[in-house]
Amino acid sequence: MSLTTLFTDLALRLQSTEFLESARHPEHPTAFTRRRKLPLPSLVALMLTGMRMGVQAELDTFFAHLAGQAQLLRTVSEQAFAQARAKLSLTAIPALNDWLVARAEQHGFVPRWRRLRLVAADASTVRFGVRASKLVHAAQPDQILFGLFLPGAELMLATSLHGIDECGERQMLAQHLDRLSSDDLLLLDRGYPSRWLVALLSERAISFCMRVDKAGDGGFACVRAFMDSGLDEQVVTLSAPSRRDAADYDFTCTPQRVRLVRHVASTGAVRVLMTNLFDTGRFPASAFGDLYHQRWRIEEAFKRLKSRLHLEHVSGLSQQAVVHDVAAKIMCDNLQALVALAAHHQADLRALDRINHSYAHTVIKRAMPALLFGKKVAKHLRETFKLLGKHTYLHRENQSKPRKHRPKPHKFMTQKPC
Repeated sequence: MSLTTLFTDLALRLQSTEFLESARHPEHPTAFTRRRKLPLPSLVALMLTGMRMGVQAELDTFFAHLAGQAQLLRTVSEQAFAQARAKLSLTAIPALNDWLVARAEQHGFVPRWRRLRLVAADASTVRFGVRASKLVHAAQPDQILFGLFLPGAELMLATSLHGIDECGERQMLAQHLDRLSSDDLLLLDRGYPSRWLVALLSERAISFCMRVDKAGDGGFACVRAFMDSGLDEQVVTLSAPSRRDAADYDFTCTPQRVRLVRHVASTGAVRVLMTNLFDTGRFPASAFGDLYHQRWRIEEAFKRLKSRLHLEHVSGLSQQAVVHDVAAKIMCDNLQALVALAAHHQADLRALDRINHSYAHTVIKRAMPALLFGKKVAKHLRETFKLLGKHTYLHRENQSKPRKHRPKPHKFMTQKPC
C-alpha cells in the first residue's frame, strides 16, 4: 500500500460514522450531530497537525492552509474549539493511532529484526506549561509519559500518562503487556530488570533484551560474577521472585533461565545484556550490541516530541486537554515519520543520509490539512517528498554525545512559538 492510499483511507475514517460513534465523550452522547463550523473531522484534523502556537493562531493557520490561501483565515474562535474538544472522547485519538499503526504494519512500513518486531519501552518526565486554575480536574504540571515505540519505523505504538508518585516504570510496562505478543522483542534499559518482570515476560512468551549491568554492588549477583568471568555469553538461572509479586502480577513463581551477553561499546564501556533468546544460531552474541542500540530511538522520539512538537506547551488547563494534546502530537509525529520514511525511499538517498525531521515538520504541517481531508493527496505528497529529499544530513555512526544534566524549567504558557 502506498502512502497516498493510507492518507486517503485515514481521511475516509475521520469522516466515517464508525469514528463518530466512538469519538463522542460518554457525557455527550449527542455530540457532533449538528452541522457546526468545527465538525468532528475538522477538530481532529486540526489537532493532528501538531498544535504548537496559540489556539487562535493554529485555528486561523489551519483553515487558511485548508483553503489554499496565504493569509490567515478567521473561521472558528478558540472558545468554539474548547467547547468542541470537551465533547471528544479521551480514547478517540489513541484508537485512531492504533488504526494507523496497524495499517502501517499490515502494509510493510514496520520492518522486522530476524522475524521479530522490535518494541522499545521507556518513560520520560513531562513538565507541562500549565498555570494556576480553579478547574475541578486541572492538570498536574509534572507527569510521567510512558511509551512503547517501534524503532525501525519510528512509530509510537502506545502511551499513557501517570502521576509522579503513581507507580514505577515496571508497573507502567506491566499495564501495557497486552499490546505485545510472542512476535515482539522488547528492548529495555537499566531501570527495568527485576526477577518478577523477567518471570512475567517469560510466562507470556514475550522476548526481551535488557541491560542489567549496575555500578558497584548493585544488580544481580550472577551478573556481577559474569562481568568478572571474562566470558562473552553465559546461561544462568535467576532465583524465583517473591510469592507476593507472583500473586500481584499473576504469574508462576519459579526460577528463570536467562542468557547473559557481554557487549563492549565504541567508548570502551562494558555492557551486560540479559535476554530469553537462547538460539545462538539465529541470535548470535555479536548481534546484541547493535540490537540494544536501537532502544535509543525512543529517547530521540521523546526529544523530538518535546523540542519540535512542543509537547509540554498545552492548549488547555484541564487534564482532559493535556491527554488530548499528548495523544494528538504523538499521532502527528507518527504521520510525519511515515512521510519522512517514504520520502527517504523516493529520493533514493545514500545509506548514511537522513531526512531532516525539523525541516520535515515545517513542510508537512502545511500539507497536513489537505492530506487529512483527502484533497489532492498524491500531488501534495509528491511535492512534500521533493522538498524533503533535498534537505538531508549525514548520519555519523558510533558517535557519543553524553547528555548534560541540568534543571528543567516549566514552559511558560505565554511563550509559545509564533
